[in-house]
Amino acid sequence: MQRNRPLRSEKLTTSTSLAAEAAARDGSAAGRFWIACQEEAVFALYTPFMVCLAAGKLGLDVFRNYIAQNARLLKAFAQAYQMAEGYADDDESKAVFKQLRISVLKRLTMNDSVSREWGIATRQEVIPNSATLKYTEFLLETAAGKIEGGKGSLLIDTPFEKTRITAYTVGAMTPFTRLVAYLAKELHFHLKHKGNDHPCKKWIDIYASASFEASAVQIEQLLDKLSVSLTSEELAIVEKLYRQAMKHEIEFYSSLPIVQPALVPLMKVHDLTHHLVIFSDFDLTCTVIDSSATLAEISISISSRASPSGTDDDNQNAQVSSSDVRSAWDAIAKLYTEEFGQCIKSIVPSEQDAAKTLDYESLYNKLEQISVFEKRANSRVIESGLLKGISLEDIKRVGELLVLQDGCKDFFQESVKMKEKFNADFHILSCCWCADLMRSAFSSVGCLNALNIHSNEFIYEESISTGEFVRTIESPTDNVETFRNILANLGSSKQPLSVFIGDSIGDLLCLLEADVGIIIGSNSSLRKVGEQFGVSFVPLYSGLIKKQSEVAGEDSLVWKGLSGVLYTASSWTEIHAFLFGA
Repeated sequence: MQRNRPLRSEKLTTSTSLAAEAAARDGSAAGRFWIACQEEAVFALYTPFMVCLAAGKLGLDVFRNYIAQNARLLKAFAQAYQMAEGYADDDESKAVFKQLRISVLKRLTMNDSVSREWGIATRQEVIPNSATLKYTEFLLETAAGKIEGGKGSLLIDTPFEKTRITAYTVGAMTPFTRLVAYLAKELHFHLKHKGNDHPCKKWIDIYASASFEASAVQIEQLLDKLSVSLTSEELAIVEKLYRQAMKHEIEFYSSLPIVQPALVPLMKVHDLTHHLVIFSDFDLTCTVIDSSATLAEISISISSRASPSGTDDDNQNAQVSSSDVRSAWDAIAKLYTEEFGQCIKSIVPSEQDAAKTLDYESLYNKLEQISVFEKRANSRVIESGLLKGISLEDIKRVGELLVLQDGCKDFFQESVKMKEKFNADFHILSCCWCADLMRSAFSSVGCLNALNIHSNEFIYEESISTGEFVRTIESPTDNVETFRNILANLGSSKQPLSVFIGDSIGDLLCLLEADVGIIIGSNSSLRKVGEQFGVSFVPLYSGLIKKQSEVAGEDSLVWKGLSGVLYTASSWTEIHAFLFGA
C-alpha cells in the first residue's frame, strides 16, 4: 500500500541547471561536473552573505569588502588565463583564453564603476582573507602545473603536457564563472517582486545577464574541447580540480563577514538562545518508497519461499500462495486509495470557498476524519494476517537496503555532529507500522544513536511477527499529540525552536504547529487541503529572504508556529544548507 506519493516540487535551480543537464546527456564533461556539484551550489546560495545580499541587507562596508576580495580573485583569474593562453597549442584556444582574460579585466573595471555609484572607495587596500588566499593559490599553482595533492609539479615541455595542464587549469577555473552565473540568476529570480528597490539590483543584473552566461558557456565549451583527448585517469583529475574549486567557492562566500544578524544557518544562529528540536516524518520524506509497500513485499517474499526438501507440488502451492498474498495486498491498497480519495472530497468540498487565513481549529476537526479512516485501514491490515510470519531478521535486512531521498543520508549523518556540538534534539515521527524497519535504515547509515524514533511497533513471538503491531501513531492527530508531548517534556531552560520536515497530510498539523514547517516535494492532497484552510506554501529560499529582510536585531525571532505559512524545499540538501550550513 503506497500512500499518495508526492509529486516533486520545482527545483531550486534555474535554467542554468536545466541546460547543464541537457549538455551532460550530450556527453559534456563540464555539464556532468556541474550537475555533480549541485549540492555545493545550494550551500553557496545559503551562506549568510548570499542570504543577506538577496534580502538587500548588506551594508556598504560589507559590500566593499566583498568587491575587494572578489577583485583579488579576478586578478588571479586574469593571470591564470594568461598562463593558459601561453600553453594552448591552437589559435582558436588561444583566442578564447584571450577573450576570457579581457572579460575578467572588464569586470574589474565594472567593479570600480558600480562601486563609485555606491560611494565605495574600491582603491582602498583590503587584506585578503584566508579563503581568498587559498583560492588564488590553488588557481595559480594549478596553472603552473602543481596539482593539489599531487607529487611535485608537472613538466610543461612537450605539446602533450601543455594540453594536459591547460585542461587542468580550465577545470579549476570553470566553476567560478558557472557558479556566479547560477547565484546571480537565482537571486534575480527571487527578487522579481522587489522591482528596482533592491540596492544591489544593478550588480545582480550584470551577473545574471546573457553576456555573463555567454562567458560561462564559452569556458565550459573550451573545457569540453580539451577533455576529448584526455585519458579517463586525466579526466578524473580534471573533475577533482573542478570539485576542489567549488569547495574554495563555498569557503570564499562563507568567509565574507557580515555585521547584521543573519538567519542562517539556523542551528548556529539560535544555539545560545533556543533549544533546537528537529522532527521528521519517515515514509516518502526520508525514503523513496513507502514502508507499507516495503513490508508488503517482504510478506509476499516469505510466502513464496519453498522448503528445500519440498516436492514440485509443494513449490507450486507456494507460488499460488504468493500470488494470493499479492492479490490480497493489491485489494487492500485499492480500497485504501478509494477511501482516502473520498475523505479528501469530504474535507475539501468543491462548493466551499477557501479560508483567507489559517483556520487551524476547523482543519484539526476535519483531519479527525482522516484519523478515523487511517485507524480503520490499519485494523483491516491486522485482521488480514498478511504481516504474520515476517521475521525480525528479514526486517533488519531489508531496512538496511532502503533507498533514501537524495541528501537525506548526509543530513542525518551530519545530525550526529550537530547533536553533540549544539545539544540539539532529533526526532522521527511516523505512522510506519514497524519501527524496527526505520531503526535498521538509520543504523545502516550510522546515525541511529542521534535519533529518537516514535512509531508503531511490531509484536513478535520469538522474533517472528504475530501480524499485529502496537498502535501508537496512526493519524495526523496522533502525530501532533506526540509532537506536543515531546516539546512539553524537553527539560530545557531554553525556549524550544522546532522544525518539522514532512511530505503528506499526516504531517500537516505538526508542520503548522512547528516554528518552521518544511515540505519535501509537493503532495497534491496536502496542498489542496492546506489551501482550503488558509495555508500558504512558499519556496524555502524565497521565504528565507523575506524573513531576513524583517530581522530587526540580534534577538529578533522571525520564526513562529501557527503562522499559516509552510516552506517547500526541493531536496534534503536545501534543508541541510538552511539548518546546518556548509
